[in-house]
Amino acid sequence: MLRNSSVACIAYSGEKVLIARRKFGGDMGGRWEFPGGKVEPDETDLCAAVREFKEEFGIDVKIGGYICETEFEHGGKKSVLRAYEVFVPHDGIEKSYALSEHLEYKWADLAEIEKLNFVDSDMKLYPSVKDYIMSKNGTRKQS
Repeated sequence: MLRNSSVACIAYSGEKVLIARRKFGGDMGGRWEFPGGKVEPDETDLCAAVREFKEEFGIDVKIGGYICETEFEHGGKKSVLRAYEVFVPHDGIEKSYALSEHLEYKWADLAEIEKLNFVDSDMKLYPSVKDYIMSKNGTRKQS
């Protein structure tokens, strides 16, 4: 049985996706990730996604659809990470967010993600996230 459950919040504009760089410290410090975090006991994935985005960026988001999930192990515990589309209130991609848990954020091109030092569990989501965004944008999957 899976012990931990986390959510990844996938906000995108065209073929750019919102990512954040973790503060230094720990084994994932300084690495890039999709916003999100752990689902608390008695909390739904959707409530966790809204709460995590508010904690990390100081804004309220609306949740779209489920995208994908992956299983991974961290610290000897099995976990599941589910990705959901989120809609952020912004004008294009110029909006500035207040960060509480990250060093920086950026709207990255989809192709750029695989070149960054991304958290392993989030990188496992990347192929499905990329396909999802490209299909929503009406572009074909590239080999």
